[in-house]
Amino acid sequence: MSDTTELIRAATAPSSPPPPDKVRSLWSDAFHVLRKRPVVIASTVIIVAMIAIAAFPGLFTSEDPEDCRLERFFGSPSAGHWFGFDQFGCDYWSMTMYGARPSIVVGLVTTVLIVVVGGVLGAIAGYYGGIWDTLVSRVIDVFNAIPFVLGAILILAIWRSAGDTVWPTILALAVFGWPVTARMLRASFIEARGLDYVHAARSLGASDRRLMFRHIFPNAMAPMMSGVPLMIGGLIEAEATLSFLGLGLKPPAVTWGSMISNNVATLISGHPLLLIAPATFLLATTISFALLGDAIRDALDPKLR
Repeated sequence: MSDTTELIRAATAPSSPPPPDKVRSLWSDAFHVLRKRPVVIASTVIIVAMIAIAAFPGLFTSEDPEDCRLERFFGSPSAGHWFGFDQFGCDYWSMTMYGARPSIVVGLVTTVLIVVVGGVLGAIAGYYGGIWDTLVSRVIDVFNAIPFVLGAILILAIWRSAGDTVWPTILALAVFGWPVTARMLRASFIEARGLDYVHAARSLGASDRRLMFRHIFPNAMAPMMSGVPLMIGGLIEAEATLSFLGLGLKPPAVTWGSMISNNVATLISGHPLLLIAPATFLLATTISFALLGDAIRDALDPKLR
């Protein structure tokens, strides 16, 4: 009898609720989506490889890119000299490795400056509105009236003493690049400042700084973060364009853009590798950033998954 009673109690006893699933944020959910995509893995591997080459080019070549000897004029590729030699007798593999640093540095550092300056100005204009919004919006209109690359060309054409430093190129691109980020953050803050959670936080005594950077900014980062890889790739292309036009780093410094510019004619003169090699590295880098940016955008927007 006792056994039957125990069975009845066990059958009729309320079952314990299953453990709740772990709550995932938008970013963690996007990460779980991204890590399963082959295109994201491939793009990330290429980007990490290019950053490693830019940071430590000496690990990938033992040759000095400035060690040029005319007796090696247009020398053929060989072991240790994978891309051969250019018209000045310089090892082209080492030039390609060392040429990655200016392009990657310009892309990363300029993006940081654009995000910081554009983000702060856009947040102020969108949150406070009024005179602040008017001032920032009119400044954005002025800079948007000047084409991005043309404005950078004008600054570098005036600043002819660029020499072997990338800072003139970084500043020229940052000056005309921040309005895009500022406009995006301004729109996000204007939309978010009237939402219920912002009013609730304000009613609890949250300061303006806490509302801006603790409550609104994290939610406004999603559309901006998807554009950061695209921005980096675009800035690397812009740096290559400026170097191609002779407005970037000056010799003996090398960049992918200057290498392409110096070897355009080699495509039809029997040495196409001198043009194909830096162009391939440049394209692989910019396409990888573009694909990663598109994947992040799709992962952060559930409608696009």
